[in-house]
Amino acid sequence: MKIILLAACVLSLAFAGAGNAQSADSSQETGAHHTKAQLKRLALDAHAPDQYNALASYFGEQHDKYLQKAAEEKKEWESLSQNVSSAAAKYPRPSDSARNLYEYYTHKASEAGALEAKYSQLASPGALAKAQ
Repeated sequence: MKIILLAACVLSLAFAGAGNAQSADSSQETGAHHTKAQLKRLALDAHAPDQYNALASYFGEQHDKYLQKAAEEKKEWESLSQNVSSAAAKYPRPSDSARNLYEYYTHKASEAGALEAKYSQLASPGALAKAQ
């Protein structure tokens, strides 16, 4: 009985490790996955136009991703707002949650858009000459 339990544990760990390795490979293929610490370090150490371009492209991708999520949540919000019944009248209704998510994603998209514009401006050749 203990051997079967041990074998089941080993197999489950092997499958979990294989799934983890596959997700790590996919994130390395895109090249756009950065941790907050990496972004902070890159923003602090950026002095060349290619570094600023890398930051601008990352925040551009984030802007697009948040806009897409906001559009999905807006559709959800609109569909849930039409189906309000007395049972769903308690706060927070599902439509309220969808609205809050929509507002959150639009806010994050505007932040990412502002950072993209900032780093794009810093990446331009004239920006470095003005800074010095």
